[in-house]
Amino acid sequence: MKAKISGHAARALIAAALLGIGQGQAIAQGYPTGPVRMIVPFPAGGGVDAMGRILGQKLTEALGRQFVIENRAGANGMIGSEIAAKSAKDGYTLLVNGANFVTTPSLYSKVTYDPIKDFDPVSLAALAPNVVVVHPSLPAKSVAQLIALAKARPGQVNYASSASGSTPHLAAELFKTMTGTNIVHVPYRGTGPAITALLSGEVSVMFMPALAAVPHIQSGRLRALAVTSVQRLSAMSGLPTVAESGLKDYESSQWYGVLAPSGTPPEILNLLSSHIAKIMQAADMKQRMTGSGSVAVGSSRDAFAAHLKAEFAKWAKVIKQSGARVD
Repeated sequence: MKAKISGHAARALIAAALLGIGQGQAIAQGYPTGPVRMIVPFPAGGGVDAMGRILGQKLTEALGRQFVIENRAGANGMIGSEIAAKSAKDGYTLLVNGANFVTTPSLYSKVTYDPIKDFDPVSLAALAPNVVVVHPSLPAKSVAQLIALAKARPGQVNYASSASGSTPHLAAELFKTMTGTNIVHVPYRGTGPAITALLSGEVSVMFMPALAAVPHIQSGRLRALAVTSVQRLSAMSGLPTVAESGLKDYESSQWYGVLAPSGTPPEILNLLSSHIAKIMQAADMKQRMTGSGSVAVGSSRDAFAAHLKAEFAKWAKVIKQSGARVD
């Protein structure tokens, strides 16, 4: 039996709903009234920091208030992320983060925040795929040949990464899991030392950030086999993806996105998401991202939420299967 609602009660409900909408619109229209801090949980100079500064400048121009970058580095991004999670839910604290945001909980035994429950996604700003590169001495000119070689020489082919738990490390571990190969991880302290080791032939393979790979590919000092993104990079249109090369559904990219503490007013989140989408889809920004080996995105909140959940589940499985741990 359906409950009946009187005309007076119905009018009251409608009035309350309209009042809520009006208040939400007022919040969005009045935002921001002061500076907004954008926490970057890494030192200045890295990819996440660079993306944060680009967005901070553009949002300042669009909304007329300062969006200030605050570097709170430490513990592979955990310190800054925890600060953001515990900040006021008023839209005046945002978090700019990258792919490690969803892998950290699987790599560390103690993480004081939940990347899914403690944050509201705002927008996925950009993707930065890696390039599978090999030293010219390795007789592999395609992904298929690399797989065949690794299977013929189990434990003899090694690969470099910038650190244990880094995006290049996990990209290679996903490759190992999907191909059933045994290539050996050799971690270095940073991208620079890892590249130096690869160029010298100390290691044979690396899943290298595209921007860092380009000059070495052009000089012939490294051989590129494939990109790790879903689609080919416009800057390297002749290079196939790993998936196109026979490893169906393979995808691994660094990503950069903006989040807010869970419970931030949705009107503010929608406003920010809309502006970031416009920023990232502008022609000059697309060109800028292409030049840096990245792909401009600027997603909706829902799309970013789905991306986070999918990435969290995917990498948790890869990390568990690989046994990769940082502590």
